[in-house]
Amino acid sequence: MGDLGQIFKAYDIRGVFPDTLDADVARAVGAAFAHVVDGDEIVVAYDMRPSSPELAAAFAEGASAQGRNVIMAGLGSTDLLYFASGKLGIPGAMFTASHNPAQYNGIKMCRAGAAPIGADSGLAQIRELVERGVPDHDGPAGTVVERDLLADYAAHLRSLVDLSGIRRLRVVVDAGNGMGGHTVPAVLGDQLLDALPLDIDPLYFELDGTFPNHPANPMDPENIVDLQARVRETGADIGLAFDGDADRCFVVDERGEPVSPSAITALVAVQELAKEPGATIIHNLITSRAVPEIVAEHGGVPVRTRVGHSFIKATMAETGAVFGGEHSAHYYFRDFWKADTGMLAAMHVLRVLGSDTRPLSEITAEYSRYAASGEINSEVADQAERTAAVEAAFAGREDVESVDHLDGLTVTLASGSWFNLRASNTEPLLRLNVEAPDAESMAKLRDEVLAIIRA
Repeated sequence: MGDLGQIFKAYDIRGVFPDTLDADVARAVGAAFAHVVDGDEIVVAYDMRPSSPELAAAFAEGASAQGRNVIMAGLGSTDLLYFASGKLGIPGAMFTASHNPAQYNGIKMCRAGAAPIGADSGLAQIRELVERGVPDHDGPAGTVVERDLLADYAAHLRSLVDLSGIRRLRVVVDAGNGMGGHTVPAVLGDQLLDALPLDIDPLYFELDGTFPNHPANPMDPENIVDLQARVRETGADIGLAFDGDADRCFVVDERGEPVSPSAITALVAVQELAKEPGATIIHNLITSRAVPEIVAEHGGVPVRTRVGHSFIKATMAETGAVFGGEHSAHYYFRDFWKADTGMLAAMHVLRVLGSDTRPLSEITAEYSRYAASGEINSEVADQAERTAAVEAAFAGREDVESVDHLDGLTVTLASGSWFNLRASNTEPLLRLNVEAPDAESMAKLRDEVLAIIRA
């Protein structure tokens, strides 16, 4: 079975097909998953990668051999799988490697109601069962039945955000040959439901897991260049870019300029607070400080959390939060089983834009208050040693307002500038995010911290 430590990550399974993740592994994981989760049924979906159908079928075979009935939802985005798990009230597994290159694949798993499964909530148990060998099932095998859930998914999202009355918008969408090419026509187009006042201009909607045009990772500025150019060329109102499994959505305005996920978090938060005054909004510690400021100004309760979906979802459950946003363009909704869905976030932005006469750049300017560096990665030999060096350099300085270790190292200065330094879980990298009241202050603090990290 190989070294499972290579593929079992903090939140999911991720490996290279067929070197570290093949049908045998998927079959064993399916059997182990059937042991760990409750209920008689499991739902499985997969993305457009060439290896996904084979891996999903093997997983279903393993689960059904343990007596579980498997609903094969077929091609879908990760948030379609979360919808299926939530709506049907059953555990689910999604075969995707998200934005990773074509040779990768993976499995994201959840309990009934889209509750996350991570290292401390079932994933370690699944790995242990796979390593030990899953006991044979005494009773009859379960069934494997195909069921198309795309129309139900689209109808559910449309029930949460009504776009029927907005002004007509020209929308460029870059699906990156990923699952957005499957879900956008169903949700925003007229493929399955009534037409909306949206003129969709599709870029790279052909499902192709070899990613012939560019990697399906819109967080890298190089991968949204075509979207930006198309928006500028056509005079579109907005551009949307989805990652490979279409659970994240990035936005560019009518000028082709990126809108930060922090600004989108604040914008959506204001919409949710208008519906439910005084509600709690979750934001991870790398989102702009504008997010908690704006939430508080609109009568909401901002709650800061660690980076990562398992932390966000757990905090949402504890606090009853209506919405949560991350710097990485993951957006979580209580009305969507506390799961992340880029499509629903995009629909909120479209409704705000379509209900206003102003261009998107003017609307989002209200939510963009500070200068941010974006995430800067540095390869280091010793993550802990370099982090300690940075902390020592700032220790005792008069301009340091606070230091905390909620997730890595966060240092806040009296000027309002701050930085966070986090170690990657999977690579020898330190990830730096810096924010300041203006670009000059941001650049100065960024360069000061990088000089210590890279010394």
